[in-house]
Amino acid sequence: MPFRKIEPQKLSRSVVHQIEGLILQGILRPGERLPAERDLAERLGVSRPSLRDAIAELHAAGLLTTRAGAGVFVADVLGSAFSPALIRLFASHDEAVFDYLSFRRDLEGLAAERAARLGSDPDLEVIGAIFGKMEAAHGKRDPSDEARLDAEFHMAIIEASHNIVMLHMMRSMFDLLRTGVFYNRQIMFRQRMTRGALLDQHRAIRDAILARDAAGARQAVERHLDFVAEALRESRKAERNAEIARLRVEQEAERR
Repeated sequence: MPFRKIEPQKLSRSVVHQIEGLILQGILRPGERLPAERDLAERLGVSRPSLRDAIAELHAAGLLTTRAGAGVFVADVLGSAFSPALIRLFASHDEAVFDYLSFRRDLEGLAAERAARLGSDPDLEVIGAIFGKMEAAHGKRDPSDEARLDAEFHMAIIEASHNIVMLHMMRSMFDLLRTGVFYNRQIMFRQRMTRGALLDQHRAIRDAILARDAAGARQAVERHLDFVAEALRESRKAERNAEIARLRVEQEAERR
């Protein structure tokens, strides 16, 4: 008969399973510090030796890392999504930028549709709260806070879609965007008219998701990323034109 005696699970394995789940669901994020050992053991209701065994297992699995004198942190596992060689190729070829935006258009449109259908009320509250911060940041001359909140807004939608594969893949993509691999997102917020249009587009996305209008949410995301792609094309064209004009001025100066 194919039955085996049930063995009780070690407490440390239960701790491992819980922390793995929190990382997988994106609740514990890369670089996030775990509570101090005593506090975490109390929260989990386990002994400190059991907790240490679990931490050691997660450390060996590459999910946690220890920094001397600082504590235990969730490992930065996002960098493994793309090799350094591929990241360098992304950064040096224009077509990667627009393929990236096309990829985001498809995936984030789906995420917004899922968030409108499947997101919990607290998920939607987070989306609304981040947009409220974007509105407040919009009045500032320095666009850096608004640009940062833009990324948080889009990630909140992806989190609300409740697809863990999409979550980790898109978090990795946004990490590359944050470090300027594809383009400097702050450029998009420096022109007042563009900045106002972006806020209106984010408002439309928020409104559709909060109304649980799945089709409307997807369309709002697609319109937004189409706008971003076109604005980037215009920016690249303006840069090329400026370079040509500079060369003409230099040539004219040499003729005199």
